[in-house]
Amino acid sequence: MQKKIVLSGSRPTGNIHLGNYFGAIENWVSLQDEYECNFFIADWHALTTGYADTQDLKKNTISLMADFLASGLDPKKSTLFLQSEVKQHAELYLILSMNTPLSWLERCPTYKDQLANLKDRDITTYGFLGYPALQAADILIYRADFVPVGEDQIPHLEITREMARRFNFIYNKEVFPEPLPLLTKAKVLPGTDGRKMSKSYGNTIAFADTPDEVKKKVMSMITDPARIRKDDPGHPEICTVFAFHKVFNEQMVPEIEEQCRGGCIGCVACKRLLQEKIAVFHTPIHEKRQELLRDEKYLTDIIRDGSHRASVKAEATMELVRNAVQIGL
Repeated sequence: MQKKIVLSGSRPTGNIHLGNYFGAIENWVSLQDEYECNFFIADWHALTTGYADTQDLKKNTISLMADFLASGLDPKKSTLFLQSEVKQHAELYLILSMNTPLSWLERCPTYKDQLANLKDRDITTYGFLGYPALQAADILIYRADFVPVGEDQIPHLEITREMARRFNFIYNKEVFPEPLPLLTKAKVLPGTDGRKMSKSYGNTIAFADTPDEVKKKVMSMITDPARIRKDDPGHPEICTVFAFHKVFNEQMVPEIEEQCRGGCIGCVACKRLLQEKIAVFHTPIHEKRQELLRDEKYLTDIIRDGSHRASVKAEATMELVRNAVQIGL
């Protein structure tokens, strides 16, 4: 029985942090045995907001592949590739942009949100406005059945579904299946300061961080601001450290909650316990990542091999697309 096709990607804008891992990568790893998985490094997408500063793009691409592999993605089970190495993405993006109504692009939630929040960058560009068409091309070029997303990302996938439906209708050919969301229950981790974990906030714990750096970050985490002394009753529901315990120390959560509320465990001791649990998970991945980065040729070969395999799949779809549009000789 043929496996269903899954597609997802990540932009090379910095190192994978724990929020990225538990929000997406952990789930990708679990999908590899059940689905035909295609996971890519979205370097063209990185240009939509970072076109003016590309000096670290290649370095970040290699680093991200090391993060992928160290986290458990397997090039023997999944097609791991670089977006810009598969030129068919750009060709399909161009064709989709020819028949995508402008109003569909303007109503995209991320377009409005980032225009409002990225005031330090000029992103009033054609590429930024049209990125949903590129995103649709990424998915449709592999005729993906599923895209692993959280509920908040469903509106973005719906635009892709609409583009597939419109293409099939205009050219009277069932070229594209309409990809469905593969809803995932992601573990949510706040940043070390209690806000959303984000590179732009400087509150992340990354696999690139050394064990000593991780320890320092854990020990500086924000806790219950109303708790001054160890025997003061705590409020774990507002504590960043407790949120991390729920991911890394699940078995002890009821005990920690009881001790915190009863003023029986101090914040420093609670942080030390958390740091030990995080180290058990983080250190092996960090060490594997460092080992991989010492062999850049190996990482480059993985990218090139995966990109070649992706190109074969993408070209098969583009033949269907060109025939439907009746373009070319």
